[in-house]
Amino acid sequence: QVQLVESGGGLVQPGGSLRLSCAASGFIFSNYEMSWVRQAPGKGLEWVSDITSGGGNTAYANFVKGRFTISRDNAKNTLYLQMNYLKPEDTAVYYCSKYGERPRSQGTQVIVSG
Repeated sequence: QVQLVESGGGLVQPGGSLRLSCAASGFIFSNYEMSWVRQAPGKGLEWVSDITSGGGNTAYANFVKGRFTISRDNAKNTLYLQMNYLKPEDTAVYYCSKYGERPRSQGTQVIVSG
C-alpha cells in the first residue's frame, strides 16, 4: 500500500537550516506530483510547496519563497525539502503527500526556537 515516511525534523535555532526527506513506497513515485504541507500547533493544514513528477517545475507558498527548496530523486523514490533561514513561525509538523491528497503519514516535527 501507499506509504510515505517523513524524516529530518528537529530543533533548530532561528536562521538555521534543516533538510526534510520523504521516502515513498507502494506506488510509482515518478508518476506523481508531490507536495509538502505543514500544520502549526493549533492551526490547520497549510500548503508549503509542490513539485511536478519529473521535478522540472516547482511552486511555493509566499511565506517560504527564497528560503525553502523542494526537490526529488525519482531513482530513490524520495522527496526533499531544504529549509534555510528558518523562523519561529516555521514551527510545525511537516508532511509530504501526493498532490491534491490530504497527508496520511506521521509527519516530522520542526521546532524553530532559540
